[in-house]
Amino acid sequence: MTGREKPPGRDALVNARRVVVKIGSSLLTNDGRGLDDEAIGGWVDQIAALHARGIDVVLVSSGAVAAGMVRLGWHERPSAVHELQAAAAVGQNGLTECYEGHFGRHGLLTAQILLTHDDLSNRKRYLNARSALRTLVDLHVVPVINENDTVVTDEIRFGDNDTLGALVANLLEADALVILTDQDGLFDADPRYHPDARLIRESHADDSRLAAMAGGGGALGRGGMATKVRAAQLAARSGAVTVIASGRERDVLMRLATGERVGTLLRPEQAPIAARKRWLAGQLQVRGWLVLDSGAVGVLRDRGSSLLPVGVKSLTGEFVRGDMVLCVDEHGERVAKGLVNYGAEEAARILGEPSYRIERILGYMEAPELIHRDNLVVL
Repeated sequence: MTGREKPPGRDALVNARRVVVKIGSSLLTNDGRGLDDEAIGGWVDQIAALHARGIDVVLVSSGAVAAGMVRLGWHERPSAVHELQAAAAVGQNGLTECYEGHFGRHGLLTAQILLTHDDLSNRKRYLNARSALRTLVDLHVVPVINENDTVVTDEIRFGDNDTLGALVANLLEADALVILTDQDGLFDADPRYHPDARLIRESHADDSRLAAMAGGGGALGRGGMATKVRAAQLAARSGAVTVIASGRERDVLMRLATGERVGTLLRPEQAPIAARKRWLAGQLQVRGWLVLDSGAVGVLRDRGSSLLPVGVKSLTGEFVRGDMVLCVDEHGERVAKGLVNYGAEEAARILGEPSYRIERILGYMEAPELIHRDNLVVL
């Protein structure tokens, strides 16, 4: 993506290299009538067209519970957790088959990824999920992600795929999160009761007034506009813009990719890299300390480079891959902090060594850097 020196707007969609698209239950099941094969085929056609333009698209799809309800002949969403789990298990098969068939028409492979919010809050599982998803994207496979409703209890009651979409956008450092829903976007009042309600074309994701404008969820889904606003705020942490738009709009994804003012754009206040750096700087808890030599201190401060093992003299603390560590100079002065690529035991074995020796010493190489520059902020 270009123009990282300023907060992104609709240009983020035009220049996007990676986009997360979330499709809601009411769209996928045609308001509860079963999986809408024709509509799903249309969205897949658009995603395939974006894919052909070199844009990585990761799909977050609701619909398993709703599709299962139709297959089981249930007309109302149950409240019992075990019944929701059963509906998700029955519906997920049909949902996966539908996507696989439509993407297959374009010669694209899909991969089913079932996640829980716990997977993205546990640092080790977060990093494992990120590695798997990045590998799939590099292989030009389209990941189809859903919440693992079959085995989760709290997420069925309180979770929503809008939030999951935002967390995936953070995880993959996507340029944009597109939430397709059955509404044209976010209005300043509920258009079902206020015919003069106006569509909000663009706003900051953190605008405090947005929460008052958002409403509740429908009969099939768990989220409403309130969850979409919260998702936009989450996505903004990594600098991604969020668009809330109607999935029933003709060629909606293609039109967004050309910069057309479709739906509601909720933008971050800072550019992607700046937003991520601010998030890193705000992390108070560190798990360890790295003592850097003068050369490493210089390249971090003057060039904004990654931290290589060769520039680290010693370490303290018990940390694992993905933990936040503090970097200090030889006098104990704070230099930087960031997310480390190796745990303390592995890091201790490669300190002072050039990167090309990492695999020889450890038997593998997770990364040539101890801390990548995108995961490091100079203090």
